[in-house]
Amino acid sequence: MVHVPRLTLQLRALLDGQRVASLGTIGDDGAPLVTMVPYALERTLGLLVIHVSDLAAHSRNLRSRPRVSLLVMQASVAGEPVHALPRVTFDGAARVLPPEGAPWSACRAAYLARFPEAEPMTQLGDFRFVAIEPAGARQVAGFGAARSIEAAEVRLALQG
Repeated sequence: MVHVPRLTLQLRALLDGQRVASLGTIGDDGAPLVTMVPYALERTLGLLVIHVSDLAAHSRNLRSRPRVSLLVMQASVAGEPVHALPRVTFDGAARVLPPEGAPWSACRAAYLARFPEAEPMTQLGDFRFVAIEPAGARQVAGFGAARSIEAAEVRLALQG
């Protein structure tokens, strides 16, 4: 049995408990762009999955420059301190998945398991599944509990 560190378990809980992330891309002019994206986890392949329209600026950006950043954060609660909210920022490579391949099918299934209401959008010709393969991450699990995570441990958290 593989020992899973406490912070990795907290990371899994954060990823399972949240449904939206902030996606950071870089535009043609070098300007950063951050947008909100729903995400799912494809556990077998160890990927984060988003479903985006070709019409969106972030889609054009990630096709041209596939290195992206993805922030997942616990929601704030009114009256509670915000500086120690659990969060993780992934550094990764985005890849638009060709339709009907095995990775596309696995990512589509993972996405629709989390967002069944999105099924009609999968029929639209301008939407694509994008797999984000994390190269590493920075996790803040609370005040004084922060760490950098190598790709292997990120995969362990995603595969949980």
